[in-house]
Amino acid sequence: MAGSSTPDRLPVAGQRRGGPLIVTEDAALLDDLLRLCAAAGAEPEVHHGVPDRKGSWESAPLILVGDDAAARVRGSARRAGVYLVGKDQDDPAVWQRAVEIGADHVLRLPDAEGWLVERIADVSEGVGQQALTVGVIGGRGGAGASTLACALALTAARSGQRTVLIDGDPLGGGLDVLLGGEHTAGRRWPDFARSKGRVGGSALEESLPELHGLKVLSWDRSDAVVVAPEAMRAVLAAARRGGGVVVVDLPRRVDEGAAEALAQLDLGLLVVPGELRAVAAAARVASMAGMVLQDLRAVVRGPYASGLDGEWVARALDLPLVGELPVEEGLLEAQTGGTPPGSRTRGPLAKFCTAFWEQALAGGGVS
Repeated sequence: MAGSSTPDRLPVAGQRRGGPLIVTEDAALLDDLLRLCAAAGAEPEVHHGVPDRKGSWESAPLILVGDDAAARVRGSARRAGVYLVGKDQDDPAVWQRAVEIGADHVLRLPDAEGWLVERIADVSEGVGQQALTVGVIGGRGGAGASTLACALALTAARSGQRTVLIDGDPLGGGLDVLLGGEHTAGRRWPDFARSKGRVGGSALEESLPELHGLKVLSWDRSDAVVVAPEAMRAVLAAARRGGGVVVVDLPRRVDEGAAEALAQLDLGLLVVPGELRAVAAAARVASMAGMVLQDLRAVVRGPYASGLDGEWVARALDLPLVGELPVEEGLLEAQTGGTPPGSRTRGPLAKFCTAFWEQALAGGGVS
């Protein structure tokens, strides 16, 4: 396997933490802050001043101090994650009060509502390092991109990584079908297609079907829907916040939704059969994807046309070569029988995926 470096090893999903500590006696401000916490899926703890319970102030993941309560928390232990929140846009003394309590930020509602919801959700979900996000694209139709995407996800989940598989190709037939879970309960893309704003990471994960130890966002069997770019951005961002691994199966045609997905990838894998027409088609796909994605690499699949090999194909595309995707006998028959690709732990496909993840997640690069 060959290529440049990939991101450092990433953790398995983070543990959910408590909600923020709110300190205020202003009923209107408290109503607003409780509403924002609800939007972020967080359960806050409310006090009129510094909590009496020892350690509550120090251990809270985030502290929201109302303007009215600044004097009451003055002299409390200095710590990060204290925000002074109010509604008066024209109060020049607010900065002095922020300095006195050691606040990191001064927030004015409603202007800062969107930013604050994001921050509350992040701390309540225990967000740490984001998932290593890998996209798989076919160099031509039938290249085997969906097969590789499923095998990569299945292999990552089997190794203990928190894994989310996202089907970004509405015309691909559904990855839940490939995994034998088209009848498994859970939400599909039509439920998220018009999402705007933030999607909670925990809420997303809990709502998706679980198949073979991984979470899958696929399509249902209804008419095709268009996923708005905002929805693609929100869903992928939510999936990435949990850490571990996210695998995205992408369409060859780069529309606005696919461009949003490409923008969030750490690494793209272009699956190219070893034949001249496939290389020519893959060059066009690489050109379009490369306009958004900086790190795109080739995975070449045999059998090869005369005079071709993996190195030749990668050079022709001017892409780093990750490796040559091995032929696995009986793969199609196994899939027809309900066995997902990559299930045979000693099969060549699973070994290829295992070697890929061992290097990518170890931070040593894919070589």
